[in-house]
Amino acid sequence: MTEKFIVLDTETTNSIDDPIVYDMGWAVVDACGTVYATYSYVVADVFLDAELMASAFFADKIPTYWEQIKSGERTLAKFSTIRKAFHACAKQYGVTKFFAHNMRFDYRSTNLTQRFLTSSKYRYFFPYGAQICDTLKMARQALKNNTDYDNFCWENHYLTKRGCKRYTAEIIYRFLTNNLQFEEEHTGLADVLIEKEILRFCLQNFPDMDCELW
Repeated sequence: MTEKFIVLDTETTNSIDDPIVYDMGWAVVDACGTVYATYSYVVADVFLDAELMASAFFADKIPTYWEQIKSGERTLAKFSTIRKAFHACAKQYGVTKFFAHNMRFDYRSTNLTQRFLTSSKYRYFFPYGAQICDTLKMARQALKNNTDYDNFCWENHYLTKRGCKRYTAEIIYRFLTNNLQFEEEHTGLADVLIEKEILRFCLQNFPDMDCELW
């Protein structure tokens, strides 16, 4: 049976250090990039709190979220409901490995939101025993000695202040698709569909690489 994974992404408010999730998307995929199911949720407990949302990183998108909720493109639900759906999805597809690009951030944001909304009665978002994996870590391994990526970053000035290659999901996706005009949407599910392509590239080229965050 084909092994399946969940790729997830969160959009947050509050601060980088203490991120609270208002948008969460995920997809069930395999190593070839095949998508088996997609989910897109807006966190009612957070999204309906005007004070919290005032500091959202992409607050300008709030009207668009309302349009998509009304059209059924996204589901407005309590965080506890979203967590149950996430666990049920993982169980349904036999998923034990969970991926995100810079998973350290998404792992923190989901756990912090869980604790914030339950006053720490419940502290962890992911299923017990889950393997927490990071496509950013994987991409750094896969592209570290890739001459084509080296040249791509140098030619397009995708460099840090210290002159090192950058590994954002947007830049890597531009490299993989040869589309310099691509811009990341910065919404949960849309970004997941970018990140699953990074996962596919890494697993197909380096199937035995270390993918776990820790």
